[in-house]
Amino acid sequence: MATPATRHNNHNSVEVVRADPFAELEHMAHQLSNMWDPWRRMFEPLGMEGFAPLADVEETDDNYLVEVELPGVKKEEVTIEVSGRRLSVRGERKQRDRVGVLRRNERIVGSFCYEVMLPDELDVDKIDASLAEGVLTVKIPKTKGARSKRIELR
Repeated sequence: MATPATRHNNHNSVEVVRADPFAELEHMAHQLSNMWDPWRRMFEPLGMEGFAPLADVEETDDNYLVEVELPGVKKEEVTIEVSGRRLSVRGERKQRDRVGVLRRNERIVGSFCYEVMLPDELDVDKIDASLAEGVLTVKIPKTKGARSKRIELR
């Protein structure tokens, strides 16, 4: 809720304006979060540029299922690589063309990199990947020797 405030202008008249305290708090929070950006860049691992998208890694008896959030990214802009047990997803989210004035810019654009080291050996010849509705899904089968087995207690 905005509270009324008075302001005197140069013509010796009083004008009533509405103050929005939440807008000021939001502005301060944005400034504080941006304050740490230069420090974050200094401590990032060498060779790691851009941002890391959000992801889930699910393990079943036979597979790993990795889901990476990539809204607005085209499949031509994504590279998926597997080396040993490491899965790497790299690419770029581009700024879309705008017609009007951009009043708020909170979505991250630029290069991204998501890497995960999986605990078992992978069957790299049978990996399946798809990109639908802004989510990249990578299904990675385990090798036959790496499949897990549940042990019953006696």
